[in-house]
Amino acid sequence: MNEVQRLRAAIESHQPGDQRESAARTTILAELDSLDRPFDEDADLTHVTASGIVAGPRGVILHKHRRLKRWMQPGGHIEPGETPAEAGLRECAEETGLAVSYPPSGPVILHVDVHPAANGHVHLDVRYLMSAPDEDPAPPPDESQEVAWFSWEHAAEVADDALLGALRSARRVIDTSDHTPGTSERTRDG
Repeated sequence: MNEVQRLRAAIESHQPGDQRESAARTTILAELDSLDRPFDEDADLTHVTASGIVAGPRGVILHKHRRLKRWMQPGGHIEPGETPAEAGLRECAEETGLAVSYPPSGPVILHVDVHPAANGHVHLDVRYLMSAPDEDPAPPPDESQEVAWFSWEHAAEVADDALLGALRSARRVIDTSDHTPGTSERTRDG
């Protein structure tokens, strides 16, 4: 099974949390069938991206996108030879400056979304739950310097529609798991 087939199988088994995500799931599955190189941002304006809902004892990390000027989850394009899960982890580490990680059970798709991006691109975004240590973000100079921990409630207030479903999904997973970062009362209360 190649990486596109693995992603397809993972998305097929993923249960959407709301109507927007259900529509995104349908679109992504159709695009995976039609795109020659779905992970290559240069092959088509529509392509797969990977991002992370990075949780920890302080809540969730968001960064202010330099071009879009809005608060969003860290993530980005898939480099040649990377899997979406590897790209998500790399992008989150680069954009936060923190040692992010997947849960001990490994990467699992938390949420999917389809949204317009800069320069006429359409991102088929695959989102994973990740954790980060209780440290202040320290992105390198070439990344957005506006990176911060947000309480879950504040993150929902500043998030756009493309992020709200992922935040709700992350909270559901965290609130029902003893093994996922952010299960302390402090995080649940924001």
